[in-house]
Amino acid sequence: MTEELMPDPAVQVAGAQEIASDLVVIPNHRVQLVPNIGVIGGTQAVLVVETGIGSANAEQVLAFASEVAKGRRLYLTTTHFHPEHAFGAQTFAGHATYLVNRTQADDLKAKGPGYLEMFRGFGGSIARRLEGVRVPTPDVVYDDGYDLDLGGRTVRLRPTGRGHTRGDQVVAVPDAGVLFTGDLAETGQFAIFPWFPPYDTDVSGVRWLAVLDRLAAADPRVVVPGHGDIGGPRVLADVRDYLRELRDETWRRRDSAMGEDEIVAEVRALLIERHPEWVGRDWIERGVGCLCTEHAA
Repeated sequence: MTEELMPDPAVQVAGAQEIASDLVVIPNHRVQLVPNIGVIGGTQAVLVVETGIGSANAEQVLAFASEVAKGRRLYLTTTHFHPEHAFGAQTFAGHATYLVNRTQADDLKAKGPGYLEMFRGFGGSIARRLEGVRVPTPDVVYDDGYDLDLGGRTVRLRPTGRGHTRGDQVVAVPDAGVLFTGDLAETGQFAIFPWFPPYDTDVSGVRWLAVLDRLAAADPRVVVPGHGDIGGPRVLADVRDYLRELRDETWRRRDSAMGEDEIVAEVRALLIERHPEWVGRDWIERGVGCLCTEHAA
């Protein structure tokens, strides 16, 4: 990952889109390491979902959210601990109440420093955006679920259990039929498997698939993925179907005692042929590695 290959992960608040009443998404415009960011309003408060990577991005998001809020109380949440989603939260300190699920809070504390150093190691614009950044500490940590009353609108924060990370959280806005998934779903790319043994092996393809089955059954009207274009329930179905493909093709070859390198080569070629327009092809190998370890699970 070099600066030549990785564009500056800059959040562009000028492209914000209102997808429901008092519910705005700052889209990532398919730029790597830029998440889709939500600003959800009620009569008394506004919730921001994700910060972008680093203080400068977060300052833009905070300024935008403050303008939307017009004096209403501000809250912040993040869908998981990865840097482009949460490593701007320090900017919101003193301006917003930061709340997350307990496992995500544990991930921030235990794994956040290592991810901060890893991302700084990418150099270029990514390292510059992480200058002075500290791993954030949430103000409020919940266990089984949190219903946040914004005034006339309740937003449901729900941990999903292990999937893309140990601490994934989804954010649902029931009155608008909107679901923010974080990196449990993306559009236009292969599913992101942060499988980096021995340093990080918390991603689970098997459990991720089960999570998507549950989310799809709720049939949200609008799905805001972690990265990529906003869509409908088909977003969840497409990622679920891809994970099933990845699992089945990996396990079929694992059953025949094929070596992992050969499995990677065959599965990668097959899935690229099936999804030639998707980006993030390197994540296929990570996914195969993860699912090979889950073969006997």
